Amino acid sequence: MDYFVHESSYVDEGAQVGAGTKIWHFCHVMSGAAIGERCSFGQNCVVSPGVVIGSNVKVQNNVSIYEGTVIEDDVFLGPSCVLTNVTNPRSQVLRRALYEKTLLKRGCSIGANATVVCGITLGRYAFVAAGAVVAKDVPDYALMVGVPARQKGWMSRHGHLLKSPDRDGVMTCPESGLRYREVEPGVLRCLDLDEEAPLPPELAVGKEFYDVLKGGD
Repeated sequence: MDYFVHESSYVDEGAQVGAGTKIWHFCHVMSGAAIGERCSFGQNCVVSPGVVIGSNVKVQNNVSIYEGTVIEDDVFLGPSCVLTNVTNPRSQVLRRALYEKTLLKRGCSIGANATVVCGITLGRYAFVAAGAVVAKDVPDYALMVGVPARQKGWMSRHGHLLKSPDRDGVMTCPESGLRYREVEPGVLRCLDLDEEAPLPPELAVGKEFYDVLKGGD
């Protein structure tokens, strides 16, 4: 076995787990789930049948990932965030054949205690603030806050709020120096690195606290 499972956790026969993944205390990975390489699951997590999880996904404590959820590479799920798979659940009405797909695209982050209502897509590198409730599709790089969640601005790939654009419409991440621009209204793209490309090694380790780089709002 080329992955780690704590003795208090269960990985059912028929589940797929990639090399280098670590599954910590009191977790349950059910048969039919597929997990990629180098993922990390904190305490008390559940991965249901049919769930597909990419590589390098970080799942913090107390997260249940239900059937119908697809999670791409490099996603972060904060402590006790909530994912669902039926919009209108009733105990008396069986809807197992009607689970709705929720897609978490590459690199997005969901903050602690946030809720993502099923049937939507979170774009690449989108950032859902702690405690937010998201019920609609979210664009790439969007920062979503509040209940219901609304877009406050754009977040860089390194997780920093991008300030007002310069005269050329360019916004620069204060940590990485990577540049971003709205290529059309509501569509942000990085000018220096393709969204599918991994971060260069020199940019893959944080060196400054968020508040140091935050500056004024």
